[in-house]
Amino acid sequence: MTIHIAEGDIAARTRAIVADLRFLEGPLLPILHEVQQEFGYVPQEAMPVIAEELNLSRAEVHGVVTFYHDYRDHPAGRHVLKLCRAEACQSRGGDALAERVKTLLGIDFHQTTFDGGVTLEPVYCLGLCACAPAAMLDGEVYGRVDDQTAAELVAEARR
Repeated sequence: MTIHIAEGDIAARTRAIVADLRFLEGPLLPILHEVQQEFGYVPQEAMPVIAEELNLSRAEVHGVVTFYHDYRDHPAGRHVLKLCRAEACQSRGGDALAERVKTLLGIDFHQTTFDGGVTLEPVYCLGLCACAPAAMLDGEVYGRVDDQTAAELVAEARR
């Protein structure tokens, strides 16, 4: 699924978001979250607008977008499945779980299924270390994810 948004629309909508949030202390992260909420990702065309409006360099904005794993540079699928890749989850079978989910979906991390239904993303801690391995589907967290739970999560995301 490809969404086309006119570059002028992206700039205008981004300027409106910045205008609403620029007076916050440390406004860059809230602005980036709101831009991603608006478009489903942070468009390349939005970054120079944000930089200009906040008097930052484009490199500073780009650096923040690429540093934080929550920001996307392309639209996600209708559902986002995140698998924890932190050490606790890896020690409890996270690598095997990741391979199982990749096989079930037919995609790798940072990819979206052909039908645009599911995006698979790695995350580096969901805060469920005692219940490893962990996953998150559309903002809802799951602990002690095994093969059966993984298959159920994939089936739910494909609906």
